[in-house]
Amino acid sequence: MSKELKKIDVTLEEKPADVEILWRTRKEQWNLKRVMMLITVILSIGFSAFHIYTAGFGTLPSWHHRSIHVAWALLLIFLLFPARKSKGFTWIDVITISASALMMWVILTGYPEIEQRQGNVSDMDLMMGTLLLVLILEATRRTNGIIMSAIAAFFLVYIFYGKYFPGALAHPGVRYETMISNMYNGTLGIFSTPIYVSSTVLILFVIFGAFLMRSGGGQFFTNFAFAALGNKTGGPALSGVGASALVGTITGNGAANAAITGAFTIPLMKKLGYRPKFAAAVEAVASQGGQIMPPIMGAAIFIMAETTGIPYIQLALYGLIPALIYFLITAFMIYFHAKNLQLAGIPKEQLPDLKHVLLTQSYLFIPIFSIIGLMLMGYSPMKAGFYAILLTFALSWVSSKTRMGLLDILAALEKGSKSALVVIAACATAGIIVGAVSITGLGLTFSRFVINISGENLLLLLILTACASIVLGMGMPTVSAYIILAVLGVPALTQLGVDLIAAHFFVFYFGVMSGLTPPVAITAFTTAGIAGSRPMATAFYSMRIGIGGFLIPFIFVYSPELLLQGDSVWQTALAVITAIISCYAFAIGIERFWVKRLNQLTRIIVLAAALLLIVPGYVGDIIGILVLIAIYISQKRTTPKEQQLSA
Repeated sequence: MSKELKKIDVTLEEKPADVEILWRTRKEQWNLKRVMMLITVILSIGFSAFHIYTAGFGTLPSWHHRSIHVAWALLLIFLLFPARKSKGFTWIDVITISASALMMWVILTGYPEIEQRQGNVSDMDLMMGTLLLVLILEATRRTNGIIMSAIAAFFLVYIFYGKYFPGALAHPGVRYETMISNMYNGTLGIFSTPIYVSSTVLILFVIFGAFLMRSGGGQFFTNFAFAALGNKTGGPALSGVGASALVGTITGNGAANAAITGAFTIPLMKKLGYRPKFAAAVEAVASQGGQIMPPIMGAAIFIMAETTGIPYIQLALYGLIPALIYFLITAFMIYFHAKNLQLAGIPKEQLPDLKHVLLTQSYLFIPIFSIIGLMLMGYSPMKAGFYAILLTFALSWVSSKTRMGLLDILAALEKGSKSALVVIAACATAGIIVGAVSITGLGLTFSRFVINISGENLLLLLILTACASIVLGMGMPTVSAYIILAVLGVPALTQLGVDLIAAHFFVFYFGVMSGLTPPVAITAFTTAGIAGSRPMATAFYSMRIGIGGFLIPFIFVYSPELLLQGDSVWQTALAVITAIISCYAFAIGIERFWVKRLNQLTRIIVLAAALLLIVPGYVGDIIGILVLIAIYISQKRTTPKEQQLSA
């Protein structure tokens, strides 16, 4: 080990918030740009403060609360995201900022008359409803890319020109006034379930994440992961997985998570002997997996709670075992890769001391436990998020190093609102799609259409749905892909006998994994930029390491016991054990190493045994386990003891 690695530095570094930059600005440095920054900072802090206040003391009436949430977010988006990044702000941005400010004024002053005119809209409603649709599509283009805006625009076209679509997808068409009435004046379109969740639960948890990171929570999770895993075989990579999984529960965003933790895990892995492509892929897989890791998970889980009517905390419990298996197979892949290359862990003296970390920083885990406890006691997720934010601030004062002053509070409020904008835009656009499906009755007809294509074959339907989830997830957040497939794909799956929870988690998982799949693998591309590896090659290697994310959804569809949907504890335990053994076998087959390197025939046999363990039934499980035992014994007998010890 080189002398320069006397002590591993695992310090998380965050860019200063705009409010901190302005705080340090001298009098002679003020200009138009700084004034615009000040306006944006005030609006951002006010946006977070508004939602914290309403969470603690009661929201406004439903339509009014959601519409203010959307209009305020639009104003911030147009202030922060220019139409063309390369050219800076232009006259187009002046128009969109002015239009969103006008929309904000109309919504603030027009309630409750706007909502009361649903079904009998005025000319002003037609104008403002149309303007709102245009602003949302443009805001989504700026924040999420052109793909999602194009999909929403397609659904708007479908509303009016349904009669030109083939077969079961055809419908008579809808009048423009009816569309505006549903999209703008009521809560069936733009202000439907996605924005309800965004304006109540999601924004609170994003702000909570900003407070937790500001109070040192992210640093604690990172120190804990390195202290616990750093000295194991493949320790640097395993530590990166652990840190990303824990930080990911706070951020709920794969690319953001990769940027935060990857800044030091990737260089460290490279320094200790891992190839840049492998280091980037490990970080991408772990960061993307943060969205499926309870207790907080990604934004889509809150939408799932509203869609299914199942409490969020219960869904988090259902998702715990699959998430643990996902990270377990990633750890298996890293372990066998490290064994194959004979890469040792980091010496303990170069790592944070686990006992010291737990004694001095473990109190930062209390806010997350408080969310779980409060929801188990019957509090709503919004109220639990409110109290968790207050508790995080209070606990930051335990240590002088993490103590949050006024500037830290303002920075967290600013960071929270800005971090939520991308998802708010996606939720508003998803509301357009939900409204289109509701108005046209597409949900039922699409289910019949897909079932007919699959010939009522469940496996083929699952493959089609998985492909659709991945394609939709390219270039848009997981929450958007999930909402579309929850409306269109889940009914088809349940009609063929798939458990409701398993169907929703199936599309959720593949929406998450789209962050790793080319050609638009945003998380993999982020880590590739940090590692200096080729983006497309990194994305394909990420799919290899993250194979668990593509495999596990098929396992829990056929074995819903993994989602705690079994009839007995014994069935659940058996399903978990066979799933873990299957993932273990897949890792061996893909990395082509166990006690020693596998030849091609043995590798195929191991992968076949892994597939047998997925198939429901005792026969496949027994055959698969016996095959693996036989291969292990064969490898042990043909490998010299010296080679076994060195491995």
